[in-house]
Amino acid sequence: MVTTWPPNFPVLGEGCQKFADWVHQMSAGQMSIKVYGAGELIPGLEVFDAVSSGAAEMGNGASYYWAGKSPAAQFFTAVPFGMNAQQMNAWIYCGGGLELWKELYQKFGLISFPAGNTTMQMAGWFNKEINDISDFKGLKMRIPGLGGKVLTKAGGTAVLSSGSEIYTNLERGVIDATEWIGPYHDYVMGFHKIARYYYSPGWHEPGSVLENMFNLKAFNELPEHLKVILETASARMNVWVISEFEAKNNLYLQKLVNEEKIDVRKFKPEILEQLKKYTQEILAELAEADPFTKKVYESFSAFAKDIRNWASYSEKLYHDL
Repeated sequence: MVTTWPPNFPVLGEGCQKFADWVHQMSAGQMSIKVYGAGELIPGLEVFDAVSSGAAEMGNGASYYWAGKSPAAQFFTAVPFGMNAQQMNAWIYCGGGLELWKELYQKFGLISFPAGNTTMQMAGWFNKEINDISDFKGLKMRIPGLGGKVLTKAGGTAVLSSGSEIYTNLERGVIDATEWIGPYHDYVMGFHKIARYYYSPGWHEPGSVLENMFNLKAFNELPEHLKVILETASARMNVWVISEFEAKNNLYLQKLVNEEKIDVRKFKPEILEQLKKYTQEILAELAEADPFTKKVYESFSAFAKDIRNWASYSEKLYHDL
């Protein structure tokens, strides 16, 4: 297994090793998986090509890193102002998302399963205050996927880099801001030591799905019980990663506020409204430009609309108490 994460990276790399251990246990030692962090075998952002070509049998990452292969891939990780982790699971497992994902990846000789979710993210760390939408103009920010396209529309420059490069790039001024995941990873990465302003909410990634991808030929050659084990272990990994992030983000937000005295700020509603407007424009442009992306966009949007209606009677009412 090749991954987009640094070796032994908290939660993400840990999850990959747990997955390997679970597969070994469930298969009674019939299948063993060696996990490689980014840079140990290949660079982190070359995982897709490595697994597609068969250079590695499997990989772990996030589908929006492969937007250059197909813009539709981004919908299987996160959409700005889209669905949260619980809702993304519902769409993928029970709303037709997984079937579309398989249809897309089959073109590249791959098959993929959900293998975690970062849950609701923070908006990121900035070296200047963001008081108005115009403050994004000229801003160089590490931000992948559709969120990066929204930033560009707001006048900024989106930079795609792997997790191992972010701290150095921010420290040296290669970028002015970065999003990553949330309080736990942000604390471990040390962003609070080099960036002054910490903003919420993570409008760009409200529930980012992680993936275990497999070379389709290698996967199909496995006996049926091993295929089931790989899919089942991925589902167990999905639950563990979500749970670990939720537990640790709670703890480390307290550390950032109480011990590091970080001033956690909220974007003004008018900033979020403008970013949402840009998002809607970008999604419409993507759907218009590519038939398969339109197919995925329509499935995603219809499910999101319906599930928000349900949430207005359930989760939202409860959390507003």
